[in-house]
Amino acid sequence: MPGSVTYFEENKKSCAIIPPLGDRMVLPAAFGRRFVIFADAEEEFDWSMPLRRENDATTAIAGLIEATQRFNAAGAVPSYLVDYPVVNKPSSANVIAELVKSGAADVGTQLHPWVSPPFEEDVTQFNSFAGNLPVALEQNKLLQLTDKIEIVTGVRPTTYRAGRYGLGPNTIALLTKAGYEMDVSVRARFDYSNLGGRNYTQHPVWPWRLNDSMIEVPLSTAWTGAMKGSPRLFDLTALRGTLARTQALSRVPLTPEGVPVRHAIKAIRTLFDEGLQIFSMYFHTPSVIPGHTPYVRSNADLLEFWRWWDGVFNECAKLGILPVRQDEIIAAARGQ
Repeated sequence: MPGSVTYFEENKKSCAIIPPLGDRMVLPAAFGRRFVIFADAEEEFDWSMPLRRENDATTAIAGLIEATQRFNAAGAVPSYLVDYPVVNKPSSANVIAELVKSGAADVGTQLHPWVSPPFEEDVTQFNSFAGNLPVALEQNKLLQLTDKIEIVTGVRPTTYRAGRYGLGPNTIALLTKAGYEMDVSVRARFDYSNLGGRNYTQHPVWPWRLNDSMIEVPLSTAWTGAMKGSPRLFDLTALRGTLARTQALSRVPLTPEGVPVRHAIKAIRTLFDEGLQIFSMYFHTPSVIPGHTPYVRSNADLLEFWRWWDGVFNECAKLGILPVRQDEIIAAARGQ
């Protein structure tokens, strides 16, 4: 894989793609500081229960009509990374198609293999990470989903997120062959290897080039607190609670799901001071309707969800961090 170093352990439980330091993607000064919103547009399921193919309801997608209006009012055009049930069910497919057609939202791909055909694998935790699948099956699922998105929206997607952040040793090559130009699967500073997924603890938060035609824009996470210069202390599980309570060292992703707005604002300031150019924010679309995710269970939670965005948008405005669309990032990376 050009432009990256890949290792894949024999047990296939800890694949990571580590970019060489020289591959950091520095965008032109005129690009400035930007924030982008990537949302996992997906089916509803009980996060505490085993995954099942039958759990493929997409009723919460209707809530994206109002949610997108809120984002647009703040000058932001969100990217909805859709999985197969969303574009396979007419009601949710029509919502996505209309938002994309009107220019209110952009569309990309999110692959949840357990609900994406062809259904050849057992539904297990290990197989829920698409990068763990045999290469031919991962490719077939990717292409069927990509084609379906194009049929529904009229747009061939060029931005990809592996569901559960599940990149594998073949994923980037498959994406490149399928015409993708940007991957947004890396959740920097998080480790899913104990679940059979990827370990991204050593990945940077800045974007990098995967090869001549693809870039990686990781989800943004900041280390904050007096001990932020010693992030490896976070690896000591026994200390995490103490570090978090005292705010000596906190790992803060830029998402309204489980992250108080005051912590997010502190994280944005930290990343700004570190020179980050692209602030990648994210959430799961079922959160726009109470009762579908652990983060938004009630109307009060939903109000807090939108207060988070209001606070973050205000902070970005103060710092001069402007909204950006996914295709603008790709164009800037090309030097256009």
